[in-house]
Amino acid sequence: MSVEIEKRPELNLATIQFSNPPFNFATVQLIRDIADALEQLDQDHDTRVVLLKAEGKVFCAGADLVSDNGFGASSDDPLREFYDQVLRIYATRKPIIAVVQGAAIGAGLGLAVAADFRIASNSARFCANFVALGFHPGFGLTHTLPALIGKQRASQVMMTAKRYKADTALAWGLIDTITSAEQLQEDALAFARDIAINAPLSLLATRATLKSDLLQQVESAIQREHQEQLKLQHTEDFAEGVKAVSERRTGHFKGR
Repeated sequence: MSVEIEKRPELNLATIQFSNPPFNFATVQLIRDIADALEQLDQDHDTRVVLLKAEGKVFCAGADLVSDNGFGASSDDPLREFYDQVLRIYATRKPIIAVVQGAAIGAGLGLAVAADFRIASNSARFCANFVALGFHPGFGLTHTLPALIGKQRASQVMMTAKRYKADTALAWGLIDTITSAEQLQEDALAFARDIAINAPLSLLATRATLKSDLLQQVESAIQREHQEQLKLQHTEDFAEGVKAVSERRTGHFKGR
């Protein structure tokens, strides 16, 4: 697992690249390291915009729900630790562009939506798979996704657990632009430069106004999400959902 920062002071931008092979599953430590990197760049005078990207063919395939490094950890409440780090991401000050290749699923979708903008390759796929796991949506998505694409479409995304292609995501406003896999990094850099050429104090002030109540709204949503997840993670349906996904089959749920 790694999170690396590459600064480009001559362009007034920086890149955070994270890696947790093979599918870049989100863990408490990974989200903590991303938050650390964003806070570090908040203090960097030369950085005006941040690109957030993943190593490999997948952006983030969701939370690690079973291993000792994920939510199967021995901590009393690893979910609480996870969401403490998520809120740190939302508290940072500089514009973030998520560069999405491959799948952004569950917590991976949440991480992409936490950014200000999303540029995706035409092979990208987006999915809120929580109900297919017998789980409750998290990462603040019950607030951020409806705010981005509307309540009706967000309800469809969350209650069907279907995967949506990049062209649908663009039409719905989930992403800002599509490009080819070959052009993704170059086009993301151009997108970032369009922002970074502008006055830094104005950028910070404009972003702060646009997001004035967002942290409080996400925190409120996460409190409800966390409560529901704590209840559902002890059900038979959740155990079956995790097993079914790992076995690449449809879950057989019993409502208990």
